[in-house]
Amino acid sequence: MAQDPKAEDPKDWEVATRLVRGGLARSAHGEIAEALYLTQSFAYESAEAADARFGGADTGFIYARYGNPTVRMFEDRLALLEGAEACRATASGMAAVHLALTGLLHAGDHVVSGKALFGSCRWILNVWAPRFGIETTLVDGPDLDAWRAAVRPNTKVFFLESPANPLLEMCDIAAISAIAREAGARVVVDNVFATPIFQSPLKLGADVVVYSATKHIDGQGRVLGGALLGTAALLEEAYKDPMRHTGPALSPFNAWLLLKGLETLDLRVRAQSRAAAGLADVLAAHPKVRACRYPTRSDHPQHAIGARQMSGGGSLVAFDLGTRQAAFAFLNALQLIDISNNLGDAKSMATHPTTTTHRSMTEEQRAEIGLTPGWVRLSVGLEDERDLTRDLARALEAA
Repeated sequence: MAQDPKAEDPKDWEVATRLVRGGLARSAHGEIAEALYLTQSFAYESAEAADARFGGADTGFIYARYGNPTVRMFEDRLALLEGAEACRATASGMAAVHLALTGLLHAGDHVVSGKALFGSCRWILNVWAPRFGIETTLVDGPDLDAWRAAVRPNTKVFFLESPANPLLEMCDIAAISAIAREAGARVVVDNVFATPIFQSPLKLGADVVVYSATKHIDGQGRVLGGALLGTAALLEEAYKDPMRHTGPALSPFNAWLLLKGLETLDLRVRAQSRAAAGLADVLAAHPKVRACRYPTRSDHPQHAIGARQMSGGGSLVAFDLGTRQAAFAFLNALQLIDISNNLGDAKSMATHPTTTTHRSMTEEQRAEIGLTPGWVRLSVGLEDERDLTRDLARALEAA
């Protein structure tokens, strides 16, 4: 397979074109839609050909756990969008996070991480990594002095989410990356909430960008997937062997659906972001809402950071109704918006993080990031904003 010879350099394309045409590798049949290669393994013309393939002299495909033509198209398209040299796709977002961290770490190493993280990410750092002799220091993400003070001689990785799940805390990626470079550490950024449309961590100095493709990239609640991106040399050095031997590979079918999701990513997240900004204003003005966070609102605690590094606010809004009882009453009164733990979907979803996505954290850990039981996370979909506003108003009356 080869890139369309009529095409100009894909790096010269605008975002919308990259999302439709990037990574497209047509077979001899000339199919318009990307081909779905449902195969576990591949045949060789001779024993010598198999020898060359496994020895690296021939770069063709070997086994679906190592690589697949459909998965490769997804990786190439996402890398083109992100402005990265290379991408490796995984079976889920958490597989990507786990691989991104463990591929850079050894026993005796130290990680510095922002405290505000998805519950499963905190579990990896707090529970899983220590089993292998890896220590973590958690810091307040926006506090640059805290990142500096946490550095040790054995610090190898800085890890952060920005905006962070679930309260949209933002970190200065460029400044944190500069601190990491001085310490000789790599920077891994989970960019799920911002999406590659609104934020480019690699351009801000990060070494590795991680996505749960399950969220906005699929965007329609169909499949799981993940990805990590960076330089070709780093991905080869840190992740090639773990990908081959530990089995976090993305399935070809999921890759095909994610390719189709990428085609409309720009259109979807821009529409969702416009609606989310409007709904954030509605929520912030309501007397039953104690606090509302959205990146582009001037009352966001890290508004200045977001203004520097994000070109849009994204599809997530967080707001505090004061108590768990009020939050549950609000959620149970919703008629249009679904109660779900997912986000980035075409359907709007509301989540109670304390009892779902961040349930694995202790009460003390949730308090560290300001997550009290009254907070609700709203993922804004593609419904008409007027219908969503009415649904929120009805539910707030019950809160």
